[in-house]
Amino acid sequence: MQIAEEKGLVLMVGHTFLYSPAVRKIKEIVDRGDIGDIRYISSRRLNLGLFQKDINVAWDLAPHDISIILHILEELPTSVNCRGEAHITPGIEDLTNIHLTFRKHRSALIQSSWLDPRKVREMTIVGSKRMIVYDDVAPLEKIKIFDARVDVPPHYDSFAEFQYSYHYGDMYVPYLKQEEPLRAECQHFLDCIRHNKNPLTNGRRGMELVKILEAASASLKRNGAAIDISESRNANSLTTAPKAQTLRGPGMVCA
Repeated sequence: MQIAEEKGLVLMVGHTFLYSPAVRKIKEIVDRGDIGDIRYISSRRLNLGLFQKDINVAWDLAPHDISIILHILEELPTSVNCRGEAHITPGIEDLTNIHLTFRKHRSALIQSSWLDPRKVREMTIVGSKRMIVYDDVAPLEKIKIFDARVDVPPHYDSFAEFQYSYHYGDMYVPYLKQEEPLRAECQHFLDCIRHNKNPLTNGRRGMELVKILEAASASLKRNGAAIDISESRNANSLTTAPKAQTLRGPGMVCA
């Protein structure tokens, strides 16, 4: 990243899912406030193999989910916990569970596995008003929005008066314009070069994701202990990326 800035180049990392119609629509829905305040996000990225020999399943599969979660929340976690097991190759975890803790009592859970009999690519975003289920394996209805929530009574004098209010509304499927994510990503890269713009997935985004994975690896070695990453970042918000003015000249991309 520093080399790109010094040489006046546009640096963009390959977080391709952020350019998919489904994730773009989810971001649009969340930013409009349609689902209320996000409470937590859970994701599962599972399949049978392909086993790697130099990295564990967290480094292989979790980057996709982490990039989506950071994009939606626009914030870095304050701490990372990770536990896992190596069933096939000694020392190479084929099952991991990463827990990200954010401010305002928000969290995210990421399950990655090379040992599941089915290919699963699913993410659930729970809001205070509605909930989103994103199934990337589904051929058509990749996003489903559930008008469901639990309300807490605003006033009560005793525990006997305390009653939860369950709301069950309709489920609807938003329309998604079909577009190849890789094509959209490459077009965005070219546009940033031509118009001197800062990419959505710039070098800083890539660096932040690697820091989270490094914290997950450190937590694995400590049997799931929380790793505080607040001291390793400059600010909470992901909007603290380098200004576009510093990115000039021909482009370069790393996947």
